[in-house]
Amino acid sequence: MTTILVTGGTGTLGRHVTEGLRADGHEVRVLSRHAQPYAVDLRAGGTGLDTALAGVETVVHCASNQRGGDEKAADHLIAAARRAGVGHLVYISIAGVDRVPFGYYQSKLAVERRIEESGLGFTILRATQFHDLVVTLLNGLAKPPVLLLPAGVPDQPVEVTEVADRLAELALGAPAGRVPDMGGPEVRSFDSLARAYLRATGRRRTVAQVPLFGRTYRAFRDGKHLAPEGAVGKVTFEEYLGRRFGG
Repeated sequence: MTTILVTGGTGTLGRHVTEGLRADGHEVRVLSRHAQPYAVDLRAGGTGLDTALAGVETVVHCASNQRGGDEKAADHLIAAARRAGVGHLVYISIAGVDRVPFGYYQSKLAVERRIEESGLGFTILRATQFHDLVVTLLNGLAKPPVLLLPAGVPDQPVEVTEVADRLAELALGAPAGRVPDMGGPEVRSFDSLARAYLRATGRRRTVAQVPLFGRTYRAFRDGKHLAPEGAVGKVTFEEYLGRRFGG
């Protein structure tokens, strides 16, 4: 069976990728800052990274940090993967990273470019936002009595386990370059997602939409972060909410 390293293997996405690959009988190494025996901070690099990659055939790169450092982490990972003779590097990116001028998206795009130019066999999958992320955002927005939303912004949330299954499938195949984007089953207004969240959690809030300004807002409002042609996800937002909140 294939030996696979999953970076960020204890995170929201990486742990599901790890579980799926192990269930299929593959040897999976989990790399994160605190997971022994491969506790490595990718941003720092170091000899621990070479140890973790020794004998690895495929890397699934799920580790990411919205506070920065993804490019440096990718540089260290790519260099170590070359030294180890890794044959396949699979990377999870975000739909619209080349169309939305948002700092974190630009960082993800920069990592894509590094991987494409690395000389390694690679596969890049872009996905829309996970259901979990949407709920985390709404949890924060719903703290005041009025839930304020950016006016006119759509979204297409996808189930994280479905993305994990797709990544595992890609990891077991040959390098495929940039594959089609993956999105949730429905393009929805953020207003409708917020109202579904309030119903599921039993919270009473006034919902108001606020127009914003700037290139980033316009890109989100225009749906540049969506993947309507890749609406292959099956789990709807309401189904996710029902599982999470028991509705």
